[in-house]
Amino acid sequence: MQFRYLGRSGLKISEITYGNWLTHGSQVENEIATQCVRAALDAGITTFDTADAYANTKAEVVLGDALKGERRESLEIFTKVYWPTGPGGPNDSGLSRKHIMESINGSLSRLGTDYVDLYQAHRFDFETPLEETMQAFADVVRQGKALYIGVSEWTADQIRQGQELAHGLGFSLISNQPQYSMLWRVIESEVVPTSAELGLSQVVFSPIAQGILTGKYVPGQPLPEGSRATDEKGGADMISRFMNDDLLGRVQELKPVASDLGLSMAQLAVAWVLQNENVATAIIGASKPEQVNDNAGASGVTLEADVLKRIDEVLGDIPETDASKTRSPESRPS
Repeated sequence: MQFRYLGRSGLKISEITYGNWLTHGSQVENEIATQCVRAALDAGITTFDTADAYANTKAEVVLGDALKGERRESLEIFTKVYWPTGPGGPNDSGLSRKHIMESINGSLSRLGTDYVDLYQAHRFDFETPLEETMQAFADVVRQGKALYIGVSEWTADQIRQGQELAHGLGFSLISNQPQYSMLWRVIESEVVPTSAELGLSQVVFSPIAQGILTGKYVPGQPLPEGSRATDEKGGADMISRFMNDDLLGRVQELKPVASDLGLSMAQLAVAWVLQNENVATAIIGASKPEQVNDNAGASGVTLEADVLKRIDEVLGDIPETDASKTRSPESRPS
């Protein structure tokens, strides 16, 4: 396992982060979830990402339980705040001071730790003054409840505004967590250059495009039983944007590329996002330990320029590159 600095900070994290979005506490039984976390640790993964909203707080509990007994100083634990938790009251979502302060306390209790290494704004909150949000994050850091602050799916302009305020309050934003894959490249034109300028790294999710880039979805063939595309509670709506025969056919054409490199399709996909110098880590999820082991094999892989060109030629104009696709809800979800 290789390690990279997170943003313009001294914090090193593993190139592969284990995340439990859409898995722990909902899709996967706790015992299997714990096995996946153990597999991640065995693979050298030290960085773990979750959020209070995942499975309505259950995911944090499962992750905390799975990490019990591990040396805390040897781990980097990330969580997030913004989406609704609890019964869905008027202050149960967003980035108000009230919600941030209550949420960090809840997350620490569920995770069984005194602090998180990275606390992330899970989206931009248009209903709360950014000054209030940044002051709350500054206080969370000063209280020792989070060591660093990051954001998720913020636009370039929002990152710039947030970083300016953060610097005035004595801290820095060091990361952004966007969706990024061979098929979803919307951060490349604006978010990545702005982040590089301002000292933020990308902590990318869905590098395998919700499983599409494994090649298991074949044009004209029935959907694999138990796959995410068949699971209405586990992301079928999110994967639907990729479920067309042209795209799926292009993905099948990537199989010889992976084979020539001695990589699995998943490893090729994860290695691809790690070629971007602004990406510090790729978040992987899993419903079984074998998937963790396979994905972790992408760490340290270098894809030469001719390979990257070959991938682009195969995919053609299929990848989404529209920067306007990076956005947050204009009103708080309830």
